[in-house]
Amino acid sequence: SKDHIIAEQEVLQKIKQLENTDYIGWIGHATFLIKLGSTTILTDPLFSKNAGPLNFGPKRYVDPAIALKKLPKIDLLLQTHNHYDHLDLTTIKKFPHKTAVALTPLKVGSYFTKRKFTKVQELDWYQKVTINDITLTFLPAVHWSKRSLTDRNKTLWGSYLIEYKGKKLFFSCDTGYGNLYKTLGNQIGPVDLLFINIGAYDFRPMFDKSIFHATPEEALQIGKDLKAKKVIGMHWGTIMLSLEDPFEPPVRFTNAAKKFGYSKKEAVIFKIGEIKKLTSLI
Repeated sequence: SKDHIIAEQEVLQKIKQLENTDYIGWIGHATFLIKLGSTTILTDPLFSKNAGPLNFGPKRYVDPAIALKKLPKIDLLLQTHNHYDHLDLTTIKKFPHKTAVALTPLKVGSYFTKRKFTKVQELDWYQKVTINDITLTFLPAVHWSKRSLTDRNKTLWGSYLIEYKGKKLFFSCDTGYGNLYKTLGNQIGPVDLLFINIGAYDFRPMFDKSIFHATPEEALQIGKDLKAKKVIGMHWGTIMLSLEDPFEPPVRFTNAAKKFGYSKKEAVIFKIGEIKKLTSLI
């Protein structure tokens, strides 16, 4: 679907045009470019053609919105967990801004230090860190970690609460639904903007549904539990990881919004390469 993608040239122009503005842009999958004040953030950078070791693993059917080398200077990299479609070692190796602060879950830092990142900090759940005028808290998610046959759950995974100028952005790790979110909602809510996975939930006939990837409806329920004012659906429309139609998630997401107390405008869908000013979202 051509309507799903904005041309690279247009994306680069927009980044230039908004260089003094706070904005959020979708590069694809779980990779977002988030500019808050003087800090430019990149989440779970995936720029390779496939998500897996070497040339194995699912291929992406949509290129990243912009080439890795054309990224603006990145100051802060947020890594949520070590799955291949989130921690992409080729991208980390070729990453053009290795002076960026890389925040990772416990035991994930070495992937970055081995690839010449100079400022790497591993975080445990509920640990806080301040970068410039942004406070980040690493929080749990209903997920798991694994990169080989022997390392299941040997490294941590989690989400980032990003606090900036009195606003709260919650960047979710891949997550399934769980009671955790009602608890977090009471601890940290209300949240202004939740980024959450809405794709990769259909694994029938293997099992009825994935307990580690929320359906679009569960994503909205998590939004409600976190008292999120708006929810951005991500982790769809980039790579085939599961069996649902690639364009089913956003349709289900917007159609279900009302049932969970959101207007269609509050269940936000980006095009790949779309950049929105923070003021239009919050």
